[in-house]
Amino acid sequence: MIPEYGDVNVLELKELPDPEPGPDQVLVEVVASAMNRADLLQRMGQYPAPGPKPLHEIPGLEFSGRVGSIGAEVQRWSIGDEVMGIVAGGGMAGKVVTHERMLQAVPQNVDLADAAAIPEVFMTAHDALVTQGNLTSGGRALVHAGASGVGTASIQIANAIGARIAVTCSTNKVDACRELGADLIVDYTKSDFVEEVELWTQGQGVDVVLDVIGGDYLGKNLQCLKTQGRIIQVGVMGGPATSFALGALLPKRASLIGTVLRSRPIEQKIEANQRFVAELLPLFDEGTLKPVIDSRYRLEDIADAHLYMESNANVGKILIDI
Repeated sequence: MIPEYGDVNVLELKELPDPEPGPDQVLVEVVASAMNRADLLQRMGQYPAPGPKPLHEIPGLEFSGRVGSIGAEVQRWSIGDEVMGIVAGGGMAGKVVTHERMLQAVPQNVDLADAAAIPEVFMTAHDALVTQGNLTSGGRALVHAGASGVGTASIQIANAIGARIAVTCSTNKVDACRELGADLIVDYTKSDFVEEVELWTQGQGVDVVLDVIGGDYLGKNLQCLKTQGRIIQVGVMGGPATSFALGALLPKRASLIGTVLRSRPIEQKIEANQRFVAELLPLFDEGTLKPVIDSRYRLEDIADAHLYMESNANVGKILIDI
């Protein structure tokens, strides 16, 4: 939990009372969770959970585990079912409570302890690229941080729907993006992604940009965009503020969409989750999609996991065994 904000030394393990599921809720006994950039920001007091400040601030936006108990109105799940899902916080606890329609069945060919690497990044990528970005078969996408959790999920989703995808990454992550099936890989330490995308699209631009960087990337993203294209902003790792030529949006009739899953109303979260269940979950059972796991840590070593994520060395997800 996070008793106060600061560096990794503020993190501590603590015994807390078990949560109780409401009538339409499920209590899950958590087997694993996974790191997200949001966990680092939350630890530093820069990403508060939506709503009133909780009595005990527990990080963790995703989990996998087994159903331990159910509310009186729950119909979709039974005790012992293997499930995974996203939450606004608390995923790094031994037990978590969530709405029954926010859960997903763990794919048959994915180990329960590995399934925690799926929900947050695949839902984020699917919602950004497909639901909000309107990416379809034959379309083209540009995704920054191609070797991140969202990036590796985006590559697989684009391939699965028949779209083409360009990604940016550092030199040591180029091979990983290539193995996952990216069509164009731009090593941002050596090349200008605007120039590379222009050549790749023969000057036409991409249909959608999924950006977790922000900052100075905004203006360059707009240059990469085709007429009536969309920029989906899901993070600001490169800085929350920038300036760019606003008039450049107009001739392209472009859309700039900021989005986050965590703070949406429960109805919108359920809608995104159910669309994910219907459209993507079967692809895990088929083997078309798979979680990309970089490393795993014990919950007791959570500080080390934070330091490792801060180093930006991971390709795919960092799992936390609960």
